[in-house]
Amino acid sequence: MHNFLEKIFCWLYPLLLKISLGDLAASYISLIANIFILCVLSYIIYIIFRLVLISSMAIVAKKTKTKFDDLLVSNQTAKYIAYLIPFLFIYKSVPIILEKYDYWEAIFGKMVGVYIVLLSLWIVRSVLKATSDFLKEQPRFSDKPIDSYIQVIMIVLWIFSGGEIISQIFDINKNTLLGVLGAISAIIILIFRDTILGFVASVQVSLNDMVRIGDWITFDKFGADGDVIEINLATVKVRNFDNTTTTIPTYSLISDSFRNWRGMLKSDGRRIKRHVLIKAKSIRFLDEEELTKMKKIQIIANYIDSKQLEINKYNKTYNVDKSLSINGRNMTNFGLFRKYITNYLENYPGINKEMKLICRQLQPTAQGIPLEIYAFSKDQRFEQYEYLMADIFDHIIASISHFDLEIYEMSTDKNL
Repeated sequence: MHNFLEKIFCWLYPLLLKISLGDLAASYISLIANIFILCVLSYIIYIIFRLVLISSMAIVAKKTKTKFDDLLVSNQTAKYIAYLIPFLFIYKSVPIILEKYDYWEAIFGKMVGVYIVLLSLWIVRSVLKATSDFLKEQPRFSDKPIDSYIQVIMIVLWIFSGGEIISQIFDINKNTLLGVLGAISAIIILIFRDTILGFVASVQVSLNDMVRIGDWITFDKFGADGDVIEINLATVKVRNFDNTTTTIPTYSLISDSFRNWRGMLKSDGRRIKRHVLIKAKSIRFLDEEELTKMKKIQIIANYIDSKQLEINKYNKTYNVDKSLSINGRNMTNFGLFRKYITNYLENYPGINKEMKLICRQLQPTAQGIPLEIYAFSKDQRFEQYEYLMADIFDHIIASISHFDLEIYEMSTDKNL
């Protein structure tokens, strides 16, 4: 290669001396001519390799079934390689052209060397980007934080490339440079603190399968409530349900508490856990006449009959004085209403009967007695889930009056 380059760039100077030009004039004319030849040849090499590489890669991408080569084309890998080849030619030619100009040879040689390092890094980056895009389309890797690993590789490459550039520019021995970097490692750790924390977090998130792309997460600290669309080395992007985007530091996923709804979405039901407040003063015992009237409610008619027989047998056995309703065992409108709601939910088509289903009374509050529904809907989709829950509570609120119960509502009367 060296001999070939000498034949291209070393023929003019002796020729100019033979035609009786002075050494200085011949030297400068030869230099200008060689620079012009170098530029022309470099441009020709670039055009040739660009046409060959881009065309051949495009043809291969069309004929093959794999999509990886298509991604290489879209990420312009061939174009960057076409840029690199003429610069390698220039890098080899500069010492020959500037052989008599040591100062300029050192400057231009270093400049071209730095550009080659950066261009090589750009080629690797385009290949890694194509690899990342390819893996994201594979079902096995679609929910993995591929971007985080690519970024780690790029950071390592940038560090080594930076060391190579510094050693070229300042003529520093690489071992000396590594020693200096070791000495200032504390500063480096401080500068790359977020990156290091992000890398550790990304590894832990991936290994522990805490978050995947596509998961629905809720992170109150950052106001995030939506689907994870990207996991990077430093950040996790969440598209909220109002179509805004929240960016969360990756290390926050292991340092703070958040909620991942993946388990619910993969389960057989979505939990309904909501209550209404019943006025305590509206809860009372029911007499025989009221129970007879309640038997017209079909889904609790059999329950009232069986419960009445049980209660009457108990009161008769223990000779209970029923002149006061508080004596012995009795049914209340609140207890009967809980049974009604339980039976109603058991017959409701949208409720998963294989999962827990409870209509329960909670701790009394200053506003009343909470009656809570704890059940699971079959459909986990947000719209269907909200519709089903609203339908159930519409029915509960409308049916309360049939049991002579009242829902607590804050009074708007300023005099009360």
